[in-house]
Amino acid sequence: MIYELRRYTLFPGARETLIELFEREFVETQEETGIRVVGTFRDQDSPDVFPWIRAFPDMESRRASLTAFYTGPAWLAHRDAANATMADSDDVLLLRPVPGSPALTAGERPPAGSGAPPSSLYVATVHHVEPGGSGRFAELFAREAAPALAAGGVTPVAWLESEHAENTFPRLPVREDANVFVWFARFERPEDEREVALPMLDALATAAPDRFRLRPTTRSALH
Repeated sequence: MIYELRRYTLFPGARETLIELFEREFVETQEETGIRVVGTFRDQDSPDVFPWIRAFPDMESRRASLTAFYTGPAWLAHRDAANATMADSDDVLLLRPVPGSPALTAGERPPAGSGAPPSSLYVATVHHVEPGGSGRFAELFAREAAPALAAGGVTPVAWLESEHAENTFPRLPVREDANVFVWFARFERPEDEREVALPMLDALATAAPDRFRLRPTTRSALH
């Protein structure tokens, strides 16, 4: 699978407007083209950021599905309203699963009109790695970091790394300069969150990791 981790910076106060529009108009209509809308979130620490994840079987499927969606009736009818909420939509990491790692598994999506969002919290940790160093980083993570996390009561639910294939839909930019290793943890409630120091990874990182605390929206398939 190919994943996009997308983080939209919105104009102040616009996040709820975009989430309502997105969940009503842009979930099923994307999935009809072969896209899997994996997760939609509120960033717990950034009220004007809308993070979400979508997935494709491969890069060619990505090209075909994105072409179909962005030339289709749902996007054409509602793009102006969606774009009016966004200050920036170019923070996009193109990712693939690390071989042999846990998969980012989504559940059944709640139907439209569902009640309150789930109580869970996902934490995405993004490690910046030297070009060509993802394999060594993944090996070290599996050998030393994952056991340290488990000992601290944190179980990674997925590990992903940068996909460096050519962007098959250049109309939507991705961060081509990024080389990252991303892992996700899930907590049943925000108060269950804990952070485990991983100093063994510092020597292979080029910068301090980014840590995003993500609350699933009502219709997120990751919940």
